[in-house]
Amino acid sequence: MLTRECLQLIYNYGFGATVLTKSDRIMRDIDLLDNINRKTKAVVQMTLTTYDERLCKIIEPNVSSTKERFEVLMACRERGIPTVVWLSPLLPFINDSRENLLGILDYCVKAEVKGIICFGMGLTLREGDREYYYACLDKYFPGLKEKYIKTYGNAYELNSPNNKELMMIFKDVCRKNNIMADPDECFAYLRDFPLCHEQLSLI
Repeated sequence: MLTRECLQLIYNYGFGATVLTKSDRIMRDIDLLDNINRKTKAVVQMTLTTYDERLCKIIEPNVSSTKERFEVLMACRERGIPTVVWLSPLLPFINDSRENLLGILDYCVKAEVKGIICFGMGLTLREGDREYYYACLDKYFPGLKEKYIKTYGNAYELNSPNNKELMMIFKDVCRKNNIMADPDECFAYLRDFPLCHEQLSLI
């Protein structure tokens, strides 16, 4: 209950809050986030990467499913709590498809998210991360590791071969639905804090 206690203090002292999560457990504290948002400002940030539920369980086995996270976004919409989605990572040759992206964007449009933070279609791999990632590829996608090595070598940034097409789709959908798509604009929105309208007493 530490998160809830923190949110209660934030509400009591008139601060704003933003929570970044992959879990629908945030619904436990939706009432407090609602109260904070009515008083000042609260934003829920949710990561979405994989529209296919079966694939989601492989890529993100220990968190809420994409559908469950979408339901959180919808619950926030109903309460008027603004949301921002992180679209990352899109794994080359796995979930970097047009169908996957359109499915996620459809969720975002239905949930009326304020913005989507996306730095490009792909992922980054540091030393140590790369070994772990390749071991997972061997386990769940046999033969794909060799394709990664041939395509990217030991590169840090692994951009999807579909990056250009997918980014065009991403920006087009965001523009048509009035969703912030520029990361700097999204971060500026998250940092923006409304001035308190209550007149403070001098006594």
